Order: sequence, then C-alpha cells, then structure tokens
Amino acid sequence: MYQIGNIYFITALAVIGGGLFGFDISSMSAIIGTNQYKCYFNQGEIPCQGPNPGPQGGITAAMPGGSWLGSLISGILTDRLGRKKAVQVACTLWVIGSIIVCASQNIGMLVAGRLINGLCVGIASAQVPVYISELAPPTKRGRLVGAQQWAITWGILIMFYISYGTSFIDGVAAFRIPWGLQMIPAIILFFGLFFVPESPRWLARKGRWEEVKAIIVLVHGKGDPSAPVVEYEMNEIKEMVEFEKANSDVTYLDLFKPNMIHRTHIGLFMQIWSQLTGMNVMMYYINYIFLMAGKDDVSANLLASSIQYVINVVMTIPALLYVDRWGRRPTLLIGAALMMTWLFANAGIMATYGHWAGPEGVKGQKAASWFVEGAAGKGLIACTYLFVASYAPTWGPVSWIYPPELYPMRVRGKAVAFSTSGNWAFNTALGAFVPASFENIKWQTYVVFGVFCVAMWIHVFFFFPETAGKTLEEVSEIFEDPNGIKYIGTPAWRTHGSYRKARDIETTGFASSMVPRALSKSDGFSSERGEKVSASHFEVPSKVV
Repeated sequence: MYQIGNIYFITALAVIGGGLFGFDISSMSAIIGTNQYKCYFNQGEIPCQGPNPGPQGGITAAMPGGSWLGSLISGILTDRLGRKKAVQVACTLWVIGSIIVCASQNIGMLVAGRLINGLCVGIASAQVPVYISELAPPTKRGRLVGAQQWAITWGILIMFYISYGTSFIDGVAAFRIPWGLQMIPAIILFFGLFFVPESPRWLARKGRWEEVKAIIVLVHGKGDPSAPVVEYEMNEIKEMVEFEKANSDVTYLDLFKPNMIHRTHIGLFMQIWSQLTGMNVMMYYINYIFLMAGKDDVSANLLASSIQYVINVVMTIPALLYVDRWGRRPTLLIGAALMMTWLFANAGIMATYGHWAGPEGVKGQKAASWFVEGAAGKGLIACTYLFVASYAPTWGPVSWIYPPELYPMRVRGKAVAFSTSGNWAFNTALGAFVPASFENIKWQTYVVFGVFCVAMWIHVFFFFPETAGKTLEEVSEIFEDPNGIKYIGTPAWRTHGSYRKARDIETTGFASSMVPRALSKSDGFSSERGEKVSASHFEVPSKVV
C-alpha cells in the first residue's frame, strides 16, 4: 500500500488522537451549563437544576477513569500489535463510546459511554507520542510530539463552538448532535493510518529490517538511501536491538528495577504534575468559575469561556516552534512559576473581594459557591486567562514530549503507558474532587493548586534532566552513573540540550564532536570513548544495507 513519508503529515494525522481528548473536554464543559442538559439529567428538586455536584463529578471523571485503564493496557497492546494498530483499536472504541453517549437516556448510560471513550483516549494519549517520537528526527521531536497538545487545544476549541451553536437548539438535540459528531475525527484517523508507516523501532524489535530501512529512507532520507542520516539512524536502532535480544521479556515490573526506577519516577510525575497544575479543572469546570465571576447569563458565560480556548490554541504555537531550542527544563520551570502566580492571585482576589453565594450557589449551581462582583470579577477572569496562557506553551506540550524521551526502546511502550496512567488517575480524581471542593472549601481550592505548582518547580529543578536535541538512545547516558555504582547519573541541573549536535547528525551523518558510543551502563552496556569517527564506522546488518 502507498505510504506517505512526510513527517509533518504523519504527525498531523496521528495527533487527531489527541484531538479526541479535546473534543471530550469541551463537549462536556460547554454543555453542562445549558438548560437542555440540566433539564434532561436533572436530579434536584428545583426543575432544570441539573445533576448534583457528586454525580456531575462522576460523569466528568468517567472519561479519565476509562483513560487510566486504557493507558495501562496500551503498553501490552502496542508491543503486540504495533503503534498504528493500537491507535486504530482506540479509534474503534471511540466510535462505540460516542454512539452510547449520543444515545444516553440517563446518567448511568452517559457514564458508561464516557468510560468507553476514555479507553480510547488512554490508548491514544499514551501511544501517539511514542509513535511520533520513534519516527521524528531529534531536532524536530519536541515540536512534533508537542503537536499532540496543540491537537488537544484545537479539539477543545472546535467542539466548544459546535456545542455553543447547538445550545440554541431546543430539546435533547442540543447535546446529542455534538456528542454524535465527535465520531468523525476517529473515523478519519482510523482509515488515514493505513497510509502512513509503522514505527521503525517497533519493526526492528520484530526483526523486520527491510521495512525499517525502507521507512527511514522514506521519512528521514527523503527517498535517498545514501543520505547520511539514514545510516546513522540504522546504527542507532541496531545498537539498541542487539541489547534487547538478550532482554526480550519485558513486564511492568522492569520499570521498578534499580536501573529504571529513576526514569519511571520522572515520567510518572511529569504526567501527575501536569494534572495538578489545575489546567483541566479550568477546562472542565470553566462554567462554574465564570458563574462565580458574575457571568451568570449562559450565552455570555460560554462566549467568555471561548476566549480561554482561543488563548490555549494560540499560546501553544510558540512551544511547537521553539521548545527544541528552549529545552525541557527551562520551559517547565518558567511555566510552574507563572501558574503559581496566577493561582495565588485568584485565591487572593476571591478571599478579599468575594463572599459566599449561599447553600444553592450561583444560579442553583452548588459548585459555584463563591461570588465576586465588579472589577474583582474581571480580575478573576483575567488571571484565569493568564493561567491558560502560561500553561499552553509550557506544561501542556512538554508533558507529552518528555516521557517518551526518557526510556530505552525495550520498555518505552509500557513505560509511557504507565506514566500516562498517572495523568489519567489524577485527572479522574480531580474531575470528581473539584465540584465538591468548590462547594466546600471554596476559594481555598486555588491555594491547593498553587502549592502544587511550588512543589513541582522544586521537583523539576532537582530531578528532571534535559533531553532536548538528543537521540532517544543517547538519553540513556544521562542516567548512567560515572562510577557505575548507582543509577542516578548526571545531576539534573547539570544536564543541557544538544540541539546543534542533533542538527549536525541530520545534515552530515555525524556530530561535530561525535565519538563512538555504546548504550549506557544503566541499559547493560559499558560506555567507551574513542577518537572522532562518522557513523559509517559502525557495523550494520547486511540485510538492511
């Protein structure tokens, strides 16, 4: 079958999997404030009050709950079927879940459909970054994997405006139409994946070297088998595969062995912290936040919310363009500091200028328990926008870029699946926790997330190494202890990106300061240094030359 080798096209298609997550976020956040939704799923004594905070938290948390399970099983699925087929399985689950959600007759049916949708999102969110990272050249890997986050923001924006448009329709069609339309991207992704290549690193694990060579020539060599980068990539992959032949049986327990636990902890907390920023709380429950800020008209509330989604899309672009030059560490540290500032500012505004809205909350929404009027309300909205503008170019894309870069190929599928499961576990907990939190501890909710931002800044500074510009195989050297005694490796604050070296490799086949290298001790290899040589000094299997 004809295959397209343009890495940007491959990425644009693959990240539709991220767009599905965005569709889910805004199809819920834009709809939960409409009368049609609240009347149909009403639980209170007051007509059209909507679900109570507990059940609404359960509805919201159903999708990330399913995603947690989906991300865990994705590691096994992708190792057996390949990256592409795993994502196609996810697309099938999304269509099934969307049909159930669209046809929901009650809260139980809605929760069931969202759980199945979550299985899809969990698989796609874990394996799409792996798929892209294993195809992308080092100098472009950050922006390409980061496109997953951009797709999420576009999914949020597109579905939000679809949901806003259908909110003017009377009856259940107001929410059934957007819940049905969200099937279309999954169908496009399912069939589009037939026309793009499989991950060459996964194929190499299966011994399919001729296909590996063909894909690298197609994607990296632009059709030229003699391109220097082709031979370099082949040798990098071969070096790792030779080691994996002696370590073929990989389980989740391998992630907790001494040579891998440091990486496992970093990848897991990368995803956990991305949730504890509070960003998805802003997305899911923005309706409640703007109600508390005085936007109690449904139409005005939705339009104010849409500005946040536009900011999210636009502010992700700088990261896609420059994250490989900025590096991962500075981006994360600056993002955490800025988000902390706006969260504490929101807490201060609400504590100083706000007041309790009564037991029924604003407009009967118990979760909107605090009310801020006038200029203070505008300040609350402004800080919310600034928070989104700080998250979008920092923790948003880097949370997807970073985990696939940390692990050797033999455990990458399961390791990224495990780290992504942390994302969804905390997404589930926060989805259920936040409505009750706003109802019970009110403005102090912002303080909780502000403290999390302080903690994540400290954690990143001391433990998260720089991976920008390095090949996936070279990253292992970061975790190698110079004395071969421990598996901590280079202190995180002493690591630096190698954008120039990666650029040299792509253009000449070897770096300006390149020396022959073996895999790190933490992967079972000894590291040897020698004189400057090109990639051609390495041996390649005869059947792939």
